[in-house]
Amino acid sequence: MANKLEITLTRSVIGRPQDQKDTVKALGLRKTNQTVQKDDNAAIRGMINKVAHLVTVKEI
Repeated sequence: MANKLEITLTRSVIGRPQDQKDTVKALGLRKTNQTVQKDDNAAIRGMINKVAHLVTVKEI
């Protein structure tokens, strides 16, 4: 596993279920094409898995 993950919101959350909106917000993403860096752990991986169709992930 990588030490950090670079997560980018590539699709809008408009029209998505509330739980997916909340997950994106919890990842620290607000706007489309915004990128955040998070530590690589099981909790973050689970959140990414839930909204995988909205984000792109790069290991750094």
